[in-house]
Formats: sequence, C-alpha cells, structure tokens
Amino acid sequence: MILEEVRRIEADGTERTTSVRIGSDMSPNVDGRGLLVLPGLIDLHAHLREPGYEESETVATGARAALRGGFTTVCAMANTMPAIDSPGLVAELAARGRDARAARVLPVAAITRGREGKQLADLVELAAAGAVAFSDDGDPVDDARLFRSALEYAHAARRPVMEHVQDRALSGRGVMHEGAVSAALGLPGIPAAAEESAVARDIAIAKLTGARLHLQHVSTAGALELVRHAKADGISVTCEVTPHHLALTDEWVGGSRAFVWEPMRGASPPQTPQKVEDDPQTPRGVPYDSATKVNPPLRTAADVRALWRGLADGTVDAIATDHAPHASFRKDVEYAEAAFGISGIETALAVLLMAVDAGMGELGAVVRALTSGPARVLDMRGPDDLIVVDPALEWTVTAGALASKGKNTPLLGRRLRGKVIAAVVEGEVRYRDETAMQGRAGPPGRIKGAEAIARR
Repeated sequence: MILEEVRRIEADGTERTTSVRIGSDMSPNVDGRGLLVLPGLIDLHAHLREPGYEESETVATGARAALRGGFTTVCAMANTMPAIDSPGLVAELAARGRDARAARVLPVAAITRGREGKQLADLVELAAAGAVAFSDDGDPVDDARLFRSALEYAHAARRPVMEHVQDRALSGRGVMHEGAVSAALGLPGIPAAAEESAVARDIAIAKLTGARLHLQHVSTAGALELVRHAKADGISVTCEVTPHHLALTDEWVGGSRAFVWEPMRGASPPQTPQKVEDDPQTPRGVPYDSATKVNPPLRTAADVRALWRGLADGTVDAIATDHAPHASFRKDVEYAEAAFGISGIETALAVLLMAVDAGMGELGAVVRALTSGPARVLDMRGPDDLIVVDPALEWTVTAGALASKGKNTPLLGRRLRGKVIAAVVEGEVRYRDETAMQGRAGPPGRIKGAEAIARR
C-alpha cells in the first residue's frame, strides 16, 4: 500500500511531503493528505509487569498496546516478580517480546539483586544476555557507594544506568506533590526537594565515575536546571520526562481535568473568564481519584512549563511514558493506599500532539524526543520502523478503547485528538486501524480524513 502526499517527519525533526509505502501488499494507493508518517517511537520506560503481575499487564498485551500508541520499541522495566536480575530472565523477557510479534521489547535489567538495593546484580553478564540498560525503577539506589559501583560496572559494560531519582527520607509517606493543593486536600506531600536532592547526588557520582547516567521521569523545574548545568559541565547525563508531567498538574488530584494549556477558554476581557473545567465539553473529575496518583507526583503548572522549555533547548533528551498499568484492585481503594502509576502508552502521542497544537512546543522537538533522543540514550541506531498518524482524528478514552490491561488513567472520558492508524515494525504491518483507513482509497484528488475535518 502506498500513501500519497503524506507529511513525513524524520527522526531529526525535518519534514517533507512525499509518498510512502506501508508494508508489501498491493492494495490501491491511499490518499494520505492530512496524515503524518513518523519513525516508530521508542519508549525508554514502560512496565510490562510480566513475570509476576500478569493480572495488570503481560508482555504481549503491553507490546500490542504500545503499537496502538505508536511505540514500535519498548524498554521493559525490571520491577517484576522475580525482578529481571539474571541472564536467564533477561533472555526469557526478550523471547516473550519476540513471540508477541508486536512492538519490539528491549529488556532493562535490575541494578541490584531482587531490586533490594543491597548487592549489585552481575551487570556485565546481564548486558551480555541482552539487557540494554540497568534500573531498579520504582526504587532508587539509596546507598551512594553502591550506586558508584553500579555506575562503574555499567560503564565497563557500555550500558547506561537509568535511575529513579527520589530521596525517600524526604518523600516519606507522601502521595502527591507537596503544595497548596495537597494542603487543601489534607494529603501528605512529596516535596520537589525529594527529587532535586537525589538528582544532585546522582550527577555528582556520575561526574566522579565518567559513566552514563540517565535520570528517569524528571518532573520539577529545579531538577531540570541541575541537569542543564551538568550537561554544560560536560557530565554524561541524560534525562526523560513523561507525557503526564507535560500535560497535567497537581490540580488533577483535586478534580480538575484541564490540561495545563487550557486554563481559560472562550471569554475575553472585560467579561468574566470561563474556566475550562466549567465548560460542558470538558469532563470534570472528582477529588482523590487514585488514577492521578503517580510517582513522581503531578507537579505545578510552572514545573510543566519548565519541562517544555527543557524540551525546546535540548536539556530533555527523551519523552518516555512510564506506562504503569495496574489491576483495578490496586487502584480502586483509598488514595493513600492506592498503587502509584498511570497507564499511558496509548494516550501519550495524542496528548503531545494536542499540546503542540496549543503552542506548548514544536512538533519537530517532540518527534526527536520520541525517536532519535531515546536511541541516543541507548547508544543504538534507530530502527527503520514507521507509524501513520491521523492528527485530526478524535476519540474518547474509555476502558474498552484501551488494549492495555491497565485502565488506570485519569483521561477516562476525555476526548483526545490524534490517533495512530498503522504501525510497521521490521517491514511488517503489525497494527492497522481498518475503520480509520476506510474511505481513504482512491486518487489524491479526493479530500478525506484530517484535511476534510480542517476544511469544515
């Protein structure tokens, strides 16, 4: 099948209008005007839960969900049961990924045995077995001497260490960002300093060892500023941010469902401005919705805007989903008792495209952070995968619309714009939305899909 006159954006952010072959079948040419063709996205940070937590996700369901979100390569975190801390488990995880025949699955092995933070796993053997990086994600390595050793062995194995940056003594029993909203809700908070102090320590040790340090899910303006200075000093540090930290704020815990770029809508002075959460087209949530509970927590609007500035100036290397699906019994409890995590691999791209449309950032920068940036973190060549996106196709986030077993997203009921309609991995079309493709076959002279919507 050939898509004619599509807007193709490369991994470096450059773009052109061209025709693109999708797969090897001889279907009639398809009018691609209004569509985007992007390199397959790379997710540095996803939880596929297998082995041990198959009620929340499996490698197969997670890899299929990834394709629907446009991610053709997924790095699977090691916080499973048992943890991915032996060469045999690394090989088994990779084999299950191949068997799924969906998104490519790259194993991330644990830094410490059992992720207990006490004894290093055999990082050199894990790398030889196929681990692309090391992380105890969900838990930081608290012991600074042990973390130094981890960086030194990872450096010898030519792999990055991906660290969950959190000072647990400071975060304590916090369940959301510490600030005005947590005070109003009466919930214990996690201060920005819990992240920022951990970032400062880790950067200092990376400087000492010369190893490659990757900081996961950076969420505060202060932490990002530390990364910016470290890069200027020539320290080998990279970082990622998540789509939810680029779009949502701590006000969502209080019931808001307004994206950060939607503070006001429709009214002009001297009229009284209308809040977006009062707009009947925007769903209103309820306070204490455990779907908003994530670690690191949703931060302030000022932090969100700082992350976008970091994306623009290159301080942020990658956007990673931190896809954290949970079975309902881990989320449908009181807020303080609920598990941390948002299921986000299928909604990430739509949220980011909407943010770009709202002027938060440039599309080229977002594409780089989803493709060439993650590849650079892993020191790998980006695969020759493709995805096809209809940026104007609207859809409602419902439990039934998600392929992931994890339905724990605060976006349920929210109308999003932008949808992946095909994904090609290793030359094979592994996902295709037949409904979205209907009506597009025929000569380019017919205006269809996204362009037709734009003309209304």
